[in-house]
Amino acid sequence: MSQKRIRAKEKDAIIQSLKSGVTPKIGIQHIQVGRSKELEALYKDIEKICDGGSAFRLIIGEYGSGKTFFLSVVRSIALEKKLVTVNADLSPDRRIQASSGQARNLYSELMRNLSTRNKPDGNALTSVVERFITEACKEADAKEQSVTDIIHERLSLLSELVGGYDFAKVIEAYWNGHEQGNELLKSNAIRWLRAEYATKTDARKDLGVRTIISDASFYDALKLLSLFVRQAGYQGLLVNLDEMVNLYKLSSTQARTSNYEQILRILNDCLQGSAEYIGFLLGGTPEFLLDPRKGLYSYEALQSRLAENTFAQRAGVIDYSSPALHLASLTPEELYILLKNLRHVFAGGDSTNYLIPDEALKSFLHHCSQTIGEAYFRTPRNTIKTFLDMLAVLEQNPSIEWSELIKKLSVEEEQPSDMTLDVESETEENTDGLANFSL
Repeated sequence: MSQKRIRAKEKDAIIQSLKSGVTPKIGIQHIQVGRSKELEALYKDIEKICDGGSAFRLIIGEYGSGKTFFLSVVRSIALEKKLVTVNADLSPDRRIQASSGQARNLYSELMRNLSTRNKPDGNALTSVVERFITEACKEADAKEQSVTDIIHERLSLLSELVGGYDFAKVIEAYWNGHEQGNELLKSNAIRWLRAEYATKTDARKDLGVRTIISDASFYDALKLLSLFVRQAGYQGLLVNLDEMVNLYKLSSTQARTSNYEQILRILNDCLQGSAEYIGFLLGGTPEFLLDPRKGLYSYEALQSRLAENTFAQRAGVIDYSSPALHLASLTPEELYILLKNLRHVFAGGDSTNYLIPDEALKSFLHHCSQTIGEAYFRTPRNTIKTFLDMLAVLEQNPSIEWSELIKKLSVEEEQPSDMTLDVESETEENTDGLANFSL
């Protein structure tokens, strides 16, 4: 493991997030382990997006299995590959198809979380528009044409798509505000792009456009954005939607069906090659996919497209090319490496500050396997939280022995038996997760 020190801010963000059961926004490379096949498959999807194609994946896993963490790792890879990423969690007031503003709310949330490699923490929409304007100015100087003509030329492709004419007009309005020093006009243009206009009347008064980004145009607006970010010099757009189980929880059958129809439309576009420079990652639980009454499988057209590969199923293997990717459980060895990484982060990257030896990691994992069973491989969230709680107690109470804490945790007070972990042969393996790829 690298002995590079970890900044206190990064360490605190990682530890606090994991103890709360949420994915850290920074420093995920310090703790990523396993799932190399899944990451390899998603890396190929990202390359496909960069080449002008599209991708669609359902990331399926139990609560606490690491779906959100996995999506964050893929997002980091996408940013390194110069894609623009947008991400949001679905909720009762945010869904992909609606008639009362919920889809517009989701789009607004996606735009607030829009990120680039230089601005990975979100709120990067303005900088993307500014970069487009800068590129247009450079081209105008080179060709000795007006910037307005270059903007029209660059956005002509968008004008052919649904809502594309007004999208192009809003970008032009931003340029006019930039040229005139009119901050209000620039602000209104960004408001429109963020879907923050509730009425067409206000949008027409402020920007001279006849449409707004509404519930009905959610997906069309994302397709426009994917082409726009290309014109701004990026490789494409990756859309991360988590907590898809909120669609499964909708009490209205009609509302569920309309959302599933929207998913089908996106899936068809991506699989048929109708969408360009865009990818969708949708995180959900097994029941969201498999439930024949309320899940995606309740919609026949989706079931036929998302059904598991029967040959892979019978052979007991995973088809990594499937649109529905089921996250495999972590192996005991991977969970052991994860605990080593967490210990390293907790010590700020300094091995001399480790609170417990390797023997304690084995004892802790033995405790988990004895009291929790196989679930601790499938849903590592609780195991991680418990482990960090133990480290916190040891840090604050140096007189307490780690063996005492683990003994008190155990239901049966017994010495750990031989582990199935082959930790003796553990090498200084690179556990960075991202390092397997040539970023």
